[in-house]
Amino acid sequence: MTATAYILISVSVGKARQVYEKMLKMPGVQHVDAISGPYDIIATIQGSDFNQIGTLVLDRIQAIEGVVDTITCNVIFFEV
Repeated sequence: MTATAYILISVSVGKARQVYEKMLKMPGVQHVDAISGPYDIIATIQGSDFNQIGTLVLDRIQAIEGVVDTITCNVIFFEV
């Protein structure tokens, strides 16, 4: 089973397009949107487990120039 998370990303003024474009090319990133509100970008990412999600956020996403802050929201699947 794969792990999925939504990542809310705050960026420096004027850096949203640059961060957005880098996110689109990043392995593990399924979808990226620029948004209005307290965050600038939301991304859907997938990994083999939540450890891989954490590594992607800490080592790749937070390392992008212009990224100021991230919040990771892990997806929980309910059995129905």
